[in-house]
Amino acid sequence: MSRERADELTGAAARGDLLLVQSLLERGSDPNATNSFHRTAIQVMKLGNSKLAELLLRYGADPNVPDPSTGTYPAHDAAREGFLNTLQVLVMGGARLDHCDKWGQTPIDLVPQHLLAALPENFPQSRRP
Repeated sequence: MSRERADELTGAAARGDLLLVQSLLERGSDPNATNSFHRTAIQVMKLGNSKLAELLLRYGADPNVPDPSTGTYPAHDAAREGFLNTLQVLVMGGARLDHCDKWGQTPIDLVPQHLLAALPENFPQSRRP
């Protein structure tokens, strides 16, 4: 896939343009192709849009690819920003919660304190005690 198509897909994902992302995926865009900044669509997607995460995962996006500069995964970003619906979609799509970023933090470590109580009881927890 060309870098231009990857840029188009990641741009649409970053804007949260569900219809354009779906159209591009239906036309064969690779959900794991990297853009000019070496990031995939699921790494740059609009985190508050859990439907977008579902769509990318359905087309085979890998939720376990780290950001090349920070070592964070999409689950880290969703957790840090408090998007628990998106975090749950990522986990159901195979995202691992035991991956640490370059600062040694897991996604659960980054969930804002006031939202921790909102995590379902059966939600996988951090590997830390």
